[in-house]
Amino acid sequence: MKSVMIVDDSRIMRTVVRKTFDTLKVPCTYLEAGDGEEALRIAQAQKVDLILLDWNMPKLSGIEFLKKVRAMDQYKTTPIVMVTSESARLNVIEAIKEGATAYIIKPISEKVFLDKMSKIIF
Repeated sequence: MKSVMIVDDSRIMRTVVRKTFDTLKVPCTYLEAGDGEEALRIAQAQKVDLILLDWNMPKLSGIEFLKKVRAMDQYKTTPIVMVTSESARLNVIEAIKEGATAYIIKPISEKVFLDKMSKIIF
């Protein structure tokens, strides 16, 4: 079974993302992290098939996590989707440049989420 890691410092937002992802009806297990450091520990301990990642978090931001995880051989091609309120064009460009597979701006529109996720194979 595939594993999906949801990384967001808001427990409520992790629940929203999980419930939105559930609408895809993809059998998977969920892992959750409340900050980038916790997410990095999880990623180092076990292989994750998809990462849904917020930008603004304590300890290690989403963009810092993205850079670190993309440097790891086992995550060079893993889909990583930024799900964040950071909507500035420069942030989107930086995230894509650093290896984000897709970028979804909060609040999450189910239609946009499903459209972006339908293009990702994991």
